[in-house]
Amino acid sequence: MARYIFITGGVVSSLGKGLMAASLAALLQARGYRVRIRKFDPYLNVDPGTMSPYQHGEVYVTDDGAETDLDLGHYERFTGVASRQSDNVTSGRIYKTIIERERRGDYLGATVQVIPHVTDAIKAFARAETDDLDFVLCEIGGTVGDIESLPFIEAIRQLKNEVGRGNAISIHVTLVPYIAAAGELKTKPTQHSVRELAALGVQPDVLVCRCEHPLPPSERAKIALFCNVPETAVIPALDAKSIYAVPLQYHGEGLDSEVLRAFGITPSSAPDLSRWTDIMDRLTNPEGEVTVGVVGKYVGLQDAYKSLNEALVHGGIANRVKVNVRWIDAEIFENDNGEIVSQLEPCDAILVPGAFGERGAEGKIKAVKFAREREIPYFGICFGMQMACVEGARDLAGIANASSTEFGPTDEPVVGLITEWMGRDGLEKREEQGDLGGTMRLGAYEASLDGNSVVSSIYGDTVIHERHRHRYEVNTHYKDALEKGGLVFSGMSPDGTLPEIVERPDHPWFVGVQFHPELKSKPFDPHPLFASFIQAALTKSRLV
Repeated sequence: MARYIFITGGVVSSLGKGLMAASLAALLQARGYRVRIRKFDPYLNVDPGTMSPYQHGEVYVTDDGAETDLDLGHYERFTGVASRQSDNVTSGRIYKTIIERERRGDYLGATVQVIPHVTDAIKAFARAETDDLDFVLCEIGGTVGDIESLPFIEAIRQLKNEVGRGNAISIHVTLVPYIAAAGELKTKPTQHSVRELAALGVQPDVLVCRCEHPLPPSERAKIALFCNVPETAVIPALDAKSIYAVPLQYHGEGLDSEVLRAFGITPSSAPDLSRWTDIMDRLTNPEGEVTVGVVGKYVGLQDAYKSLNEALVHGGIANRVKVNVRWIDAEIFENDNGEIVSQLEPCDAILVPGAFGERGAEGKIKAVKFAREREIPYFGICFGMQMACVEGARDLAGIANASSTEFGPTDEPVVGLITEWMGRDGLEKREEQGDLGGTMRLGAYEASLDGNSVVSSIYGDTVIHERHRHRYEVNTHYKDALEKGGLVFSGMSPDGTLPEIVERPDHPWFVGVQFHPELKSKPFDPHPLFASFIQAALTKSRLV
């Protein structure tokens, strides 16, 4: 039976529970254990798919099409274990399922209550698909004391009793603030947070204490005394130079050893951390640096591009270079005031990421044109590929009014819903294959690459599977016109109806992809497109 590690947070939010969970899972993996991480989100949205990036950051998409919390990106990047639909659940999804069952009469007229119905549903989620695992790490979103998280705390209390004391432990991530006027760290918030959690029936076995200054032995002993844990179970967590230093840092503080000790497991050997030491060596000892201009619409909120930012770092790791990301608001390019030259000329490469909506679109089109004409490496992702096609249609294919129907009615729909440009026969064919046309494409889809293309040489293959999240597609009716303008369609859906990749063979590096390759990149396995893109940026930097 899998063992359970329940992770809660106290005092304040944003303490890094997800990063701690991912790091601990990586350390357990390094000891040879099979792990999976799950996220319980207390909010009432069914999933984050409709939430604003300003509210929630990026939506992380799994192979099987789940729109999930961005913490699942950390889980995948640190463990290499592909997340699934069953790895993220929200209060909204649980209540929706229970209400649907009640309407069908599944409860046979019984009164439906938080206990046992909601807590049973949470426990079922935690226990699903765990037969092949050694450890299941379950992160509870929010902060202990929040009303909305109470059913989750009660569920883990029950589950700890059901699986037995030796098969489940609790880790509480808390804050030990530094009061500058007093010149000391204060343990009282941690004490109160643990007391509140214990009052709900969950006694932590390990405390992870976020602090800005080293935690003195005296304060560590004080926390242990008042929170009823061994001193060795009080783990300091100071800020790290890189998130990829966190597994090594936690191991140095004894987190993985203490977790095993809480389960009554004696470690048989030291973990193999060579993967993480190599990553940190590449990050701390780069042999060059490049600047990538990211032209987007949420540049003031980098959580909206979390996976993208990390994938660029991974591309740097692959090439042993430091990647400086220059976040640029696309809207500033919409007026011809010289901003585009001052902002983009210093960049060694330009990237236009995914997005929804018209805001900033014309600025992104101008960024595409600048990259094409100045022969600066260009990477267009999802919306960035679509804008590359619109730019190519307008400036090289003679289609002056080229646009996307996402922006409103147009006579030249180079980009649109496939229900708008695919004939009835084509739609029926795709529906038979399980693809419902105009609905959002979510999750992993296969693409076939031209064997003589730039991208096939980058991938080293002609068949790939990448994750999508979009409604609009490049209209294949414009394929011939765009290719005459030099924009080659080098990757297509297996049935040849949907463009997946475009490239310019006459350009140093110009690639647009309809999917989101950043979602599959890892520090120890950088995505080939990002590795190649940063390599092209490095070549460009050396030509200056």
